[in-house]
Amino acid sequence: MHFDSLNSFINDHVAIPKKGSVAVVLAEDDVEVDTTLRHHQQAGFTHVIAFMPSRFELARDLAETVIRIDFDTSKSGALQTAVNGVIGAVPPGTWMYYCYNAEFLFHPFCETRSVGEMLAFHTEERRNAMLTYVVDLYADDLWDCPNAVSLDRAHLDRSGYYALARSGEDGHPKERQLNFYGGLRWRFEEHVPEARRKIDRISLFKTKPGLELRDDHTFNDQEYNTYACQWHHNLTSAICSFRTAKALKLNPGSTYDIDTFKWHNSAPFEWHSRQLLDLGLMEPGQWF
Repeated sequence: MHFDSLNSFINDHVAIPKKGSVAVVLAEDDVEVDTTLRHHQQAGFTHVIAFMPSRFELARDLAETVIRIDFDTSKSGALQTAVNGVIGAVPPGTWMYYCYNAEFLFHPFCETRSVGEMLAFHTEERRNAMLTYVVDLYADDLWDCPNAVSLDRAHLDRSGYYALARSGEDGHPKERQLNFYGGLRWRFEEHVPEARRKIDRISLFKTKPGLELRDDHTFNDQEYNTYACQWHHNLTSAICSFRTAKALKLNPGSTYDIDTFKWHNSAPFEWHSRQLLDLGLMEPGQWF
């Protein structure tokens, strides 16, 4: 289905997903859009919604299976507008996910277990949201891949990740909330605004009335922003993303300062959850 605006989608009660999980993909440019959409279909999301400029083209199979919404993704607050619009449209209790193009969700043991099975398990643990880490991917050779994107030659950082306490308005650390850092935003922090250096997102969550995504990838419900419940560790997932590499290499203020993203702790990305688990970039919790 194809809609010419977010409002036209919201007002079409037949098109609004009624059951199952929903993935929202915001296409900022035309890099790997089809690949991103197919990846999340194959992950097991019941519905995939693509917000993208009208000039972008979709493959025929995706045009028939994806809900496409024409949308200016360059506007300030575009992600929040899109996600919050869908939150308000779908039934309360719907599991939702969001990402940008050239970003790929991986969850523990995703090769044999669907995202639906994982979310059902997470629901049984009385969790309404899941922490996801954004793991930067980048091409190994920026001369051959000037936009820093290559699925065949993708690399990631094996180390350099850390967490700091997240302070509340009273200056004290918030309970079960941390700010996570690492990857290209850490190594090239001089080119990244301080407010954009975190790599944590609450990308998987259950909708409810009044819930809103904020511009720092957290929600207005503080429990949604926690990494685990009070009694044991919970599942986390990873979003393997070319987004930061693209931005650093295509931004005139940083591109000439960067000849390569590779360093001594780079490793080829294996496109498998086992590598991410071994590196500690996601947590299986009680998910066996």
